[in-house]
Amino acid sequence: MATINFGGTDEEVVTREEYPLEKAREIMKDETIAVIGYGVQGPGQALNLRDNGFNVIVGQRKGGRSWEKALADGWKEGETLFEIEPALERGTVIQYLLSDAGQIEKWPLVKSKLNPGDALYFSHGFAVTYAGQTGIVPPDNVDVILVAPKGSGTSLRRLFVAGKGLNSSFAVHRDFTGKARERTIALGIGVGSGYLFETDFKKEVYSDLTGERGSLMGAIQGLFAAQYDLLRKRGHSPSEAFNETVEEATQSLYPLVAENGMDWMYANCSTTAQRGALDWWKKFRDAVAPVMEDLYDSVASGEEARITIEANQKSTYREGLEKELDELRNSELWRTGAVVRKLRPENK
Repeated sequence: MATINFGGTDEEVVTREEYPLEKAREIMKDETIAVIGYGVQGPGQALNLRDNGFNVIVGQRKGGRSWEKALADGWKEGETLFEIEPALERGTVIQYLLSDAGQIEKWPLVKSKLNPGDALYFSHGFAVTYAGQTGIVPPDNVDVILVAPKGSGTSLRRLFVAGKGLNSSFAVHRDFTGKARERTIALGIGVGSGYLFETDFKKEVYSDLTGERGSLMGAIQGLFAAQYDLLRKRGHSPSEAFNETVEEATQSLYPLVAENGMDWMYANCSTTAQRGALDWWKKFRDAVAPVMEDLYDSVASGEEARITIEANQKSTYREGLEKELDELRNSELWRTGAVVRKLRPENK
């Protein structure tokens, strides 16, 4: 572990410098990693592990789109690609990467295939933290661990291919074997993490659900929509409204924030933009803060978990989901966005 000062607070993290890939491979050399699920996180983690020299197989329902994707990614049926049950039987580390709803459905099968000393690996604290609602209570004789990349599986893979990494949190919920921690860190390095910071299952899911509903997705879509709609109502064209709301943010300013921080971006924009941003950011913070409090309380109480689980259990969920996504897709905001993206020079 390396001690790093983050904004005045010391925190211990794991970096590739003190924990090289060779060390991770040595720790996992006798393990078979079974990645169960090839949807959101599965492809990125499985492919990165494979490319990093780990013994990894994939378990997925045969015949679906994810099975076909796995075949296209080079997994070979009967060798490295299996249906879920035979994959579980072969694995000593079970990377349980189905959706939260899928994990609930398949848990009786997964539980029946766990052997003493196996590692049950999650990339989300949802199932274990909300066990009263999910029914997922791991047996006492397995390691229960977590590595949660801070981004989508697609981003994890893209950054890995580019020679970069996506930061991840890690946690040990139960150490049955006495080697759960080293297993967890080795797997975190293996899936392509930039650096690893420690958490626990509850903190991971609380921060993750808050972030998804907040600044990562829910709040940012709400902010985009409010500004775009205001500009259109005040007579601005779709192109102007979209460029000032989304395109400049994602193509110009957000990359600068990623590279050097918000303070640097402020310092390197026009004095007019700088003055306005400094005058207004606290007003937005203060306006949004009560909503964030409500959001976190809903996560911590289990209400967000209840809503998610109950929604996914409805037979009409997929149909309703498509209607909600169509509302976004067919809004003027994102129809304009589709046109703007096509007009970018790299897409011509």
